[in-house]
Amino acid sequence: MNVNKAVLKFVRLGITMILALLIVYVTVSVSFTAFDFGYRVFTEPPMEEEPGHNVSVTIEESMDGGEIGKELEAKGLVRSASLFQIQLSLSAYAEKILPGTYVLNTSMTAKEMMVEMSTPQETEESDASGTEDAGDSTETETTGNNE
Repeated sequence: MNVNKAVLKFVRLGITMILALLIVYVTVSVSFTAFDFGYRVFTEPPMEEEPGHNVSVTIEESMDGGEIGKELEAKGLVRSASLFQIQLSLSAYAEKILPGTYVLNTSMTAKEMMVEMSTPQETEESDASGTEDAGDSTETETTGNNE
């Protein structure tokens, strides 16, 4: 009977050690994943090196940060829509994104895109208002030397 008790204690000890190692492994894995995600929130590089390429993106008034992130991810401007959503919610631009069509570049960081999408767009009307060409104001003078 003593042998059975010793084997039972040994099995319990083995199971306890395996569970402890499993808990440590899961904790370390989750910690590394969380750290990597948190690090990327503040340091995510652009998708491409300069010069990159331009992509047109339309932001509608009804879109929230998640929908904007999905649009940017679909256009190849960000790696992760959820990461962009968190970056946007932690930034000063969270409530400042304006609807419109923007030309963004794949070499832009998420912050640069947020700045662009929160800047009011110039309209073509401002180019046409009051900047008409007055024509050529130099007149040819005749000297009257008709002899």
